[in-house]
Amino acid sequence: MKVTGFSFIRNAVKYDYPAVEAISSILPVCDDFVVAVGDSDDNTEELIQAIDKQKIKIIHSVWDDSPEMKKGGKVFAKETDKAFGAVPPDSDWAFYIQGDEVIHEKYLETIYSAMEKWKNNDRVDGLLFNYLHFYGSYDYIGISPRWYKNEIRVIRNDKTIYSYRDAQGFRKGENNKLNVKPVDAYVYHYGWVKEPEVMLNKLKNTSSFYKDLKWVKKISSGHIFDYSSIDALNLFTETHPRVMTVR
Repeated sequence: MKVTGFSFIRNAVKYDYPAVEAISSILPVCDDFVVAVGDSDDNTEELIQAIDKQKIKIIHSVWDDSPEMKKGGKVFAKETDKAFGAVPPDSDWAFYIQGDEVIHEKYLETIYSAMEKWKNNDRVDGLLFNYLHFYGSYDYIGISPRWYKNEIRVIRNDKTIYSYRDAQGFRKGENNKLNVKPVDAYVYHYGWVKEPEVMLNKLKNTSSFYKDLKWVKKISSGHIFDYSSIDALNLFTETHPRVMTVR
């Protein structure tokens, strides 16, 4: 069984994305890894190259900032598709990870076993993961309905599959949902754990790739992000992935 990881990233340093940790967290179960590196204003490419020169292949990308690509954040799906398109044809599975997501090492064996289990069943298109969304710090997770609970992160290397909407999920053919199996593993989402000023700058940058994000406009008038605008949190009492301990 061959597994290829894939991701996209741009300005990882400027907006404090844990992209190195994200890629490194699943690299042990990947035979190789494709990263679509966008036209960045920092040293993102050098950062990604330094992770593992043997396994990682970088494809260079220029993001499309046309109005059409700003309808619902389509550009993020397009960048995902670029990376997936470069996954070698001899790979059985493609393991997707975004630049602010990390997998705990305790789940890697479970994930790999699930890929082996369903490898020869063509009716299974992918694996569905659970999510933990950290908010404000590494000590708290969001628990209200506003946070998505599951997403597909392993897909069969079937090029009829494509990234959906703003790279939040996957579809195949004529907008058909994938047939997926749940895997007992969590994605640790760190997209809301940044210094308040960096968080606000990241949100402003993200909003520039959408035609209209009213909620971003409401919070972008100040100089820092107000983390108090949250409805429900739980204290996180377990351990973080080992790759995150250096941050």
